[in-house]
Amino acid sequence: MKRIDVAVIGGGQSGLAAVQAPLREGLWPVVLEASDRPGGRVPAAALRQPHAVLARPVQRPARDAVPRRPDRYPHRDEAVTRLTTYADRLDADIRTGRRVTAARQVPGGCEVETEGGERPRARSLVAASGSFGRPHCPALSNLDVFSGRLLHAADCRNPAPFTGQRVVVVGAGNFAVQIAAEPGEVASVTPATREPVKFTRRHTFGRDLHFWLSVTGLDTAPLGRVPRRPPTQPVLDDGRYRAALRSGRPDRRTLFTGVGGAKVTWPSGDREEVDAIVPATGYRPGLPYLAHLDGALDAEGKPQHREGPAIKVPGPAFVGLE
Repeated sequence: MKRIDVAVIGGGQSGLAAVQAPLREGLWPVVLEASDRPGGRVPAAALRQPHAVLARPVQRPARDAVPRRPDRYPHRDEAVTRLTTYADRLDADIRTGRRVTAARQVPGGCEVETEGGERPRARSLVAASGSFGRPHCPALSNLDVFSGRLLHAADCRNPAPFTGQRVVVVGAGNFAVQIAAEPGEVASVTPATREPVKFTRRHTFGRDLHFWLSVTGLDTAPLGRVPRRPPTQPVLDDGRYRAALRSGRPDRRTLFTGVGGAKVTWPSGDREEVDAIVPATGYRPGLPYLAHLDGALDAEGKPQHREGPAIKVPGPAFVGLE
């Protein structure tokens, strides 16, 4: 295979956006996407939920490619359609069905190995495989001994399996509240959070929040340099989720203090039997293919970078991270 300038691992919105930089510089980027189509992985929890934004370099052409309704965000399938349509228009070498298993340093760059046995070499590498490949489940009180159903939000495709059940959803983010509210129509659901859920208005002065973030530049401001860890994101709401929690459907409570068998212990000391616990506690970057690049990842598998470029090994860079 011909030597390439930049290997972009992942053909989702981050990878497609990242491709434009080397193209502008006259370089030859190749996108290696694991699935059978561009667009990348979207968590199963989002199958029925709307997506707020696409990466800015992808937004305009992607929006132009697919009709949109200004009164709502695109749902999962619509977002994927926009990305695949945009990928078709992008003048780039996008190779699907290429799951990358390892990347190694070689003289003059990196060698990338795929499941199919291909080993292309590139001057540099962009890890754009996203954060949806490694669901995160925090170490909660004896959760590993829970005898009921324990499944991450990534495995929640629709509310039907919870019909008539008692369900506890752990988390205070957008997915947690959305997932808790949806099964609330067919089940008894409690979002369990350490702190009260924080909301932010979706519309201000008749404009969507993301419009204001864009025109003020806050969506691309390097605010990540300031906090030591990303701040808790409030739930973006048009009023319905706040109203649902106020009405007690779903019934939010402070996080349980223990688990025994199929029962959880609430801070009040009450013990209650539940059918399922659903951690909606986010994801972590899944970058096992970089394990052979000494210094690319820390001991916990997190990328060691400063605003994208790796800091301990030459060649790799990261996009699509918090």
